[in-house]
Amino acid sequence: MVKPSRKKPAVGHDFPSVVPRKRAPHEFVLESLAPASPWTRPMFGCLAVYVDDKIVMALRDKSSEISDNGVWLATTQAHHESLRQEFPSMRSIKLLGKDITGWQVLPSDAPDFEQAALHACELILAGDDRIGKVPGARASRQVLKSAKPRQRR
Repeated sequence: MVKPSRKKPAVGHDFPSVVPRKRAPHEFVLESLAPASPWTRPMFGCLAVYVDDKIVMALRDKSSEISDNGVWLATTQAHHESLRQEFPSMRSIKLLGKDITGWQVLPSDAPDFEQAALHACELILAGDDRIGKVPGARASRQVLKSAKPRQRR
């Protein structure tokens, strides 16, 4: 029986293959927010966008539930009416499963999508309090375990 060779192939190099990073959905939004030094992290299959300590939006461009693709604005129900006056195409996000949520979407299939997304960036840069939330502190698993006693059977 022939043992397989453990030698590395002569062609190529020893560097691990690097997978190129996926481009951010609706990248023009991040470029527009650049003066505020936004930072991002993945969230719910979207790209959450933060400015300072606030989550201000999430960017989504997926092949499923395409009606919810676009710019998700982090806001509260108290601000929906005033924001809807500025963003007529804004609506609640369907895939969250509730009729009304704090999150609202500027859908990418709306005729005014780019204009609306850039206007939202202008409001964020101007410090508009209607957009953005400070995320709540996350409880550690240990705290959650001690707060909810297990029932034994």
